[in-house]
Amino acid sequence: MLRFIVGPCVIESNEILDEVANMVSVLDQKYPEYDFYFKSSFDKANRTALNSYRGPGLEKGLEMLNGIKDKYNLKLLTDVHETSQVNSIASVVDCIQIPAFLCRQTDLIVESAKSGVSVNIKKGQFMSGADMIYSYNKAIESGCKDVWLTERGNSFGYNNLVVDFRNLADMKKITQDVVMDCTHSVQRPSQGGITSGNREFVPSMALSALMWGVRSFFIETHPDPDSAKSDAANMLRLSDLEQLIEELHAHSKI
Repeated sequence: MLRFIVGPCVIESNEILDEVANMVSVLDQKYPEYDFYFKSSFDKANRTALNSYRGPGLEKGLEMLNGIKDKYNLKLLTDVHETSQVNSIASVVDCIQIPAFLCRQTDLIVESAKSGVSVNIKKGQFMSGADMIYSYNKAIESGCKDVWLTERGNSFGYNNLVVDFRNLADMKKITQDVVMDCTHSVQRPSQGGITSGNREFVPSMALSALMWGVRSFFIETHPDPDSAKSDAANMLRLSDLEQLIEELHAHSKI
């Protein structure tokens, strides 16, 4: 089974959420054997600059995500930043995501693990795949029954990332629920105060991870990514999403 975590980086408007969710719903119906999650963040708490757009906030953001869940019957995933947010988030979503920068924050992992929903821990840009066992064990030992680990590249000098696909193999020794973040892994961090990237490499990241045995894919997408308020340069165009999923579907059968 393939799993797809798909959606715009940050919540910008109900209209954009609806347009992307409609496409995810279409794909969910087209591939009923696969597992689809709709993802968007109510707050981007780690933006480079103080004046960067962060999102609508916890209360309004969860209300908007819940509207998507009600309309399209899609499973939801969103980020958590503080322990005080966990219970509110868990009442709406099916999976809580620990951002990469926070993957060693014990209290946040423990509180999320106690929530009763799945937990996706993104590997920090400063972490090896093998060392993610400690973050994983924090969640498991705190009672979570469904913990995923996500690869999103490592810092490569300044303002660049590189993916060492051996990390996927190392994390698969910890859990079979390893996710490839196909869009954040092509980022070029802090290019003049904003994060840039190379979205043309997104399909290659996905297909390469598939060859390493990964079956879960995190793909941020937007109807017009160049105008997006976060991660504009590395999000996949919504019009290209179906083709990528078709390619992964075809190659997974080989």
